[in-house]
Amino acid sequence: MTTLAQRPSACPACAIAPAAEAVGKADAPSDTRILLSLPTIHCAGCISAVERGLNAAPGVRSARVNLTLKRVSVEAEHDVSAEDLVDVLDRLGYEAHELDAGILSATATDRAGRDILMRMAVAGFAMMNVMLLSVAIWSGAADATRDMFHWISAAIALPTIAFSAQPFFRNAWTALSARRLNMDVPISLAILLAAGMSLYETMLSGRHAYFDAALSLTFFLLAGRYLDHRTRAVARSAAEELAALEVPRALRLTPTGEETVAIAELAVGDIVRVKPGGRVPVDGIITDGQSEVDRSLLTGESLPVFAGKDSIVSAGEVNLTGPLTVRVTAAGEESSLHRMADLVAVAESSRNRYTSLADRAAQIYAPGVHLLALFAFVGWVVASGDVRLALNIAVAVLIITCPCALGLAVPAVTTAASGRLFKRGMLIKDGTALERLAEVDTVVFDKTGTLTMGTPEASNLGDHPRRELEVALALASQSAHPLAVALTDAARKAGIAPARLGDVKEVPGYGIEGTWGQIPVRFGRAAWVGATAGTSTAAWLRIGDGEPIEFTFADSLRPGAEEAVRAFKAQGKAVHLISGDATAPVAELAARLGIDAWVAEALPEDKVARVQALSDAGQKVLMVGDGLNDAAALAGAHVSVSPATALDAARVASDIVLLGKDLSPLGDAAITAGKATQRIKENFTIAGLYNLIAVPIALAGFATPLAAALAMSASSITVSLNALRLR
Repeated sequence: MTTLAQRPSACPACAIAPAAEAVGKADAPSDTRILLSLPTIHCAGCISAVERGLNAAPGVRSARVNLTLKRVSVEAEHDVSAEDLVDVLDRLGYEAHELDAGILSATATDRAGRDILMRMAVAGFAMMNVMLLSVAIWSGAADATRDMFHWISAAIALPTIAFSAQPFFRNAWTALSARRLNMDVPISLAILLAAGMSLYETMLSGRHAYFDAALSLTFFLLAGRYLDHRTRAVARSAAEELAALEVPRALRLTPTGEETVAIAELAVGDIVRVKPGGRVPVDGIITDGQSEVDRSLLTGESLPVFAGKDSIVSAGEVNLTGPLTVRVTAAGEESSLHRMADLVAVAESSRNRYTSLADRAAQIYAPGVHLLALFAFVGWVVASGDVRLALNIAVAVLIITCPCALGLAVPAVTTAASGRLFKRGMLIKDGTALERLAEVDTVVFDKTGTLTMGTPEASNLGDHPRRELEVALALASQSAHPLAVALTDAARKAGIAPARLGDVKEVPGYGIEGTWGQIPVRFGRAAWVGATAGTSTAAWLRIGDGEPIEFTFADSLRPGAEEAVRAFKAQGKAVHLISGDATAPVAELAARLGIDAWVAEALPEDKVARVQALSDAGQKVLMVGDGLNDAAALAGAHVSVSPATALDAARVASDIVLLGKDLSPLGDAAITAGKATQRIKENFTIAGLYNLIAVPIALAGFATPLAAALAMSASSITVSLNALRLR
């Protein structure tokens, strides 16, 4: 029923595998794929360390880390076991557990968030109680009364720190065991030394104890950790969502009849039957039957295409009208759908290598803090000979340089910016998405379902007399084809009543026919009714021996599409259109929106290659798409956006979800991202200036650990208030 030209499968490379080649490979040992959970990784440095360590292990062919899911996928020789790899990672200082490939991590993610929130709540409650006790000491309590309050504070603070600060202690110990440093090492040292010095002073009836400082450190740092966790919690793997679209079983034809078998049991050359309405389970060639196939998931085509004998079909496509018999050319892990999932997994891993501003700051911060504290301790021991004084000053330096402000700088801004964009109908899923969006200089749009609504609308009903409309409505109302449904809706809204027809039947892959009185009538594909197809999307009506009558259709533009394209151009960004749809509708839309760079009839791998080529040329690409065929490109782009109406696989592959139908907020999102990045840099500047002023004071011995804790809290509050300027 469409005028779209028949095109090859979404996977032309797997058209037909020669049987001899398959037999030749049958005896070769296959590689083993092992999936491991890595709960303690948290930055780009962890990705490099894990992949480098695993790739150096005997028998490992490749290792790919997904930071979002905290997992590593390893391709290894068949004699390599998960236990071998766990031992390698343990020596590197990383906790690892074997996973089943089908397990999702949503439950673990939710549990981790609740755990951080619970520890933060305990630390906050204890902090307030100890601060109340400290007020009495600051008010002049002395001797036995002061000692009593110090011991009560110790009884509250020490168990709280042991419980609430565990995430920092665990990560620090893991890093030190592997002979490396991370941000949790100075954090843990500051907390432990503040608590240890406070207990030491309490045991000696000293005037000052700093239990409130230790608890404040723990609370503020947990708050920053929780904010960061929330920005990551909604991210899941698009590759896993793609796997959910794979058909687990197929109807195989044998000499004795039909049998239902698992996809894994199919071999090249087997014959399978695909019923109308069912999803094609394999890549293959049609040997019998004709139908129309919905390829929108794989290619982005807005309308079904005809499929008859010798046509190529791919796993994931939907058979719409007639039964098909298909000879298998690829199934299971060799199918185009499964390979697309692999493309997405690779792209996700590549994107996760992005090093955020916080990561780059942390790389130089941790060793600097330790050197400062060590310098302060050694210097004061040499200068004064008083180890107790030197230790107090070293603790003050560690506390005053404790990365609370650094830890809050990014999450506070991200949370404020996410709240602002949420009010505009955009959900930020990834913590670094705003930083990456601010760097974008090129925007790539998909067409169907993104710039357009993906549903055809009748465009020339007013050109036809009422009798033709009545006959067309009577035929179209008997079909579920998208063009027939669009014509039916438009005609009924115009008040047209259907003509009375007899012997109405649908011819799969061609259209609907019947009789109007004694006159044969047909509605469907151009060639079937004797018409010459044009360049527009159309269905044709023929009444008796009369001339074919053309009904044209257009894809409706998504609200805000013109505004979004115009806004990006005004910001100096290059705009591209890449679609799997036919050339004519893509060219028409590009001209309408003023997009000069466009590509039509693009397969999923073509979109990935185009995005990768732009990236290799040094451009930072924003990909906006909604289909399964966009998922790998979305995951591979520098940053990506999909509408809430998109398929699960596309939606979870993207960094930002557009909650409404309107695209116009996209332009504002880019501006907000730029402002957010500026606020993050300002926060780092504030934290840097604070350290520049406070550290010399602490090194000179003019700041007690308590004063250092108050200064640290002040810097944390300052960066939080600066972040709120985004709202």
